[in-house]
Amino acid sequence: MSQIVTLTINPAVDKNTKFEGLVAEHKIRCEQPVYDAGGGGINVSKAIHRLGGKSTAFFPAGGPIGDLLKDLVKKEGIVFDIVESKAWTRENFIAVDTNTNAQYRFGMPSPELKLEEFEQILEKVKKQNPQILVVSGSLPENLSSLIFKRIAEVFGEKKPKIVVDTSGDALKFALENGAYLIKPNHKELAKLLGLEKLEPNQVESAAKTIIEKYNCQIVVVSLGPDGAMLFDKNNNYFVAAPEVEKKSTVGAGDSMVGGMVWALSQNLPASDVLKWGVACGSAATMNEGTQLFKKEDARRLFEQL
Repeated sequence: MSQIVTLTINPAVDKNTKFEGLVAEHKIRCEQPVYDAGGGGINVSKAIHRLGGKSTAFFPAGGPIGDLLKDLVKKEGIVFDIVESKAWTRENFIAVDTNTNAQYRFGMPSPELKLEEFEQILEKVKKQNPQILVVSGSLPENLSSLIFKRIAEVFGEKKPKIVVDTSGDALKFALENGAYLIKPNHKELAKLLGLEKLEPNQVESAAKTIIEKYNCQIVVVSLGPDGAMLFDKNNNYFVAAPEVEKKSTVGAGDSMVGGMVWALSQNLPASDVLKWGVACGSAATMNEGTQLFKKEDARRLFEQL
């Protein structure tokens, strides 16, 4: 049995390359691409593994891209299990213009996951009897209103701590079905309360409202380059992001979740949970493409915070 399980409903293979100069209607010569396994939960498992923790990653995989995804996850040394999907796994494209260092990110739409395929994955997850279940990343539109309801039904009273990092209506569905920890940004937190935006001095009140309304245990509000705030029923914590040389923001949010989940599994105090999250998220921005973070960078930044 795995203490931590990650569930990636909409995985991807991330294809990274570089080019020199973006000119419309010209043939753009790119460098040899680098391929990485992508998708929120898979990245969280990668982050946990880099910190010395263990998790089991579950995800659907279909077609030739799905086969490549399985090979990439295997190379990461992560324990995983899959359900073969009829739809092909998607491929995202990330390219950096070396003239300007501007990064262009092209995300492909989610393939449709059949309900029976999702149920097969969920049954595999249940058999693991995890203490922490991470549901991270975008969700297929045809299942977004159902996923968290079915998780709650399948686990019943033996429900694990459900950590959620997604957006849109799915985040509200997660709260309504017993999410333990969520990680919204300013805009997502405002949307949960039916507001257009939140001023900085309104964040605490908004997070506390979510905790009380949905009985959510922890709300972590990502502040991007400014750091993050963690709220629970009794405490508030703020950690400023350290100054680092940023090369890519891809995977920073997943790295943050991975750091926090690893810290939770180590029974560290809430203040350290947030510090590990900010350290891992910041360390991920120091690497190119979708490489996430190096353990030594994350540890060094944690000790500085």
